[in-house]
Parts: sequence; C-alpha cells; structure tokens
Amino acid sequence: MNHTAIDITEKEIWEILENVKDPEIPVISVVDLGIVRDIEKVDGKWVVTITPTYSGCPAMSVIQMEITTALLDAGINDLEVKTVLSPAWTTKWMSEKGKKALKEYGIAPPLDNEGKESELFGDMPAIECPHCGSKNTTMTNRFGSTPCKSLHQCKDCKEPFDYFKCH
Repeated sequence: MNHTAIDITEKEIWEILENVKDPEIPVISVVDLGIVRDIEKVDGKWVVTITPTYSGCPAMSVIQMEITTALLDAGINDLEVKTVLSPAWTTKWMSEKGKKALKEYGIAPPLDNEGKESELFGDMPAIECPHCGSKNTTMTNRFGSTPCKSLHQCKDCKEPFDYFKCH
C-alpha cells in the first residue's frame, strides 16, 4: 500500500494502526488497547494522538516509533505522533476485541467499569482465572510483569496469571 498524506483516509490510517501491536503484550493492537486517542489531518499533515496506559510507561517510545514506521511504510511521510497525558488513559478505552485477546493470551482483562480505588489498596474483587475460569483466585503481588498489571494465582488450577489493572 503506497499512499500520500493527500489521498489516504482516516479510516485507512486506523486500519494500518490495527496492525501495530503493544510491545509488552503482542496480542493486542495499540488501537484495541485504547492508546490511540485520535487521528486528524492538520494543515495537510496527519497527527496521531496517543496516551500511555501509565505516565512514564517505558513502552511508549517504542509504540511511537512503531506507529511512525507503520505509517511511513504505508507511504505517509507528512505525519506527527503526539503524546498527551490528559485526560489520563483508562481501561474503559480498551475494545472488547482487545479484552478477549488478553484473556486468550492468559492475562485477565480488566473488570468492566470496575476501575475502583479498592484495587490500588489490595481490596480486590474476584478476578476470573484466564486459564480455567475459576474466581477462586488471589492477588500475590500488586505489580506484575509490567506496571499496568498485577500478579494473581488461581487456587483451583494453581496457575499464576497477570491481571490488567483497572484505572
């Protein structure tokens, strides 16, 4: 696909970015994760606005580079990838497709609309094990393999798993 900033559509750019995966969770796109906030054409240049899942997320520089590379590979040379921190990213921006991909990968997706302060202080609601479906689970550590996840273990199948924290 070879486009210029003049003939490509916003819809086509969203489709291109569906193929850019999160470097820490390679089964979910940056679009399904909700990191891509907006795509707009400003003075003939395409501007892609992104928001990190956490302020200071170490993957954001890689994500910005991969978005830029994907668009350059598609022939879009006049572009900018802009990071904004406000409003802060929320798990509510994740797509259902993305949540399903997380679960199939072995990461418990965030609970629907339950991004409560209680999770931050250890008073966790029951998290369903992505391996066996049991809710007989416990949090073993507030921090999992990345800052946006906590570590849990299923008391039934005994498997450890990450939970994508709500916020």
